[in-house]
Amino acid sequence: MSDFKTTWTQKELSAYLLLYCANVDYIESEEEVEMIRAKVDPAEYKSIHKEFEHDNDYQSIQKIQAAVERLGLSKTHIDIMIAEMKALFVADGEFDATEHALFNGIKKLLEEQ
Repeated sequence: MSDFKTTWTQKELSAYLLLYCANVDYIESEEEVEMIRAKVDPAEYKSIHKEFEHDNDYQSIQKIQAAVERLGLSKTHIDIMIAEMKALFVADGEFDATEHALFNGIKKLLEEQ
């Protein structure tokens, strides 16, 4: 897993996780982008987005998992990230089956840490 280590802060992890969620349908809606940009400053957003664009699905999941482990997030922080994911999924007025499936999978991954 050493290839998947990051130096992300908790805010950067949150932004990357939300980008991953926003792209489940391959479309970043304006509402989703606004929510993600609110998490980090413009330079961090640009850097995280560029990194995300170069990662495949497997790399994204491994990086998220490694960052959560490295940061040692509390249950409260995990719960906040789960709530942010849910808010992102409903931001565009839809929470379809694909988004719901991803939400449940990432939620399980986060809660197991």
